[in-house]
Amino acid sequence: MSKVIRLRHALPMSQDINAAVSALDKAIADAVDAAKAAVLPQGLVVSLLHGHAHAQTHQMVTQ
Repeated sequence: MSKVIRLRHALPMSQDINAAVSALDKAIADAVDAAKAAVLPQGLVVSLLHGHAHAQTHQMVTQ
């Protein structure tokens, strides 16, 4: 993911948040790499990621 540009938040973010975002990004990238190595269909990987994103978004807007 070296070609991804990180957007900056308007307000300063703590080092803890930056570390958590970096760890999350690495975990997702590692999981996608593992899925590719296991020769999972790309559509399945995308649909799983989209499903989790949708579920988390739903959870955020209903709380």
